[in-house]
Amino acid sequence: MSGGTTGLATRLRESTQSAMATSRPWGELLDPTALSLPSSVSDATIRLAQNLTHFRSNYAKVVLLVLFLSLIFHPFSMVVFLLVFAAWVFLYFSREEPLTVVGAAVDDRLVLAALGVVTVVALVLTHAWLNVVVSIAIGAGLVSLHAVLRSTDDLVMDDQQSPYGQLSDDPRGTYTII
Repeated sequence: MSGGTTGLATRLRESTQSAMATSRPWGELLDPTALSLPSSVSDATIRLAQNLTHFRSNYAKVVLLVLFLSLIFHPFSMVVFLLVFAAWVFLYFSREEPLTVVGAAVDDRLVLAALGVVTVVALVLTHAWLNVVVSIAIGAGLVSLHAVLRSTDDLVMDDQQSPYGQLSDDPRGTYTII
């Protein structure tokens, strides 16, 4: 192989390894002993918010897998998806430090949302819009169902931000849980 090809292969291997490292362990996500019915609607929304934050990268991969599987019989859409997926790998899954644009750090959730929009728009433009809509709905439904049913008692919430922002950071405890 030439020097350029070897460098590209090395970067791709490092990106793939880094992408796997940013995800939570799949065993932790799929632990059947951690599944239970929430005790109330409030508990369900807390679980949803905490699990979506904690397993964000894993859930993104699940939705992308469902989308990929829905495009098996649309070869042109599959090629477009694979190109967009390469952007996902380099811009979301394989980064260890925050993405910076014009010297400013871009929040991880903004990158996730922007890549999601680009993926949907690119695939809708390939005339596979029905597959895209249905697969996104199925993926979001699966993720939401899992996030509500998975207990958060065993999670170590070392994520950088709580889904409740300032409410959980208030040292006086002046907020009221409804």
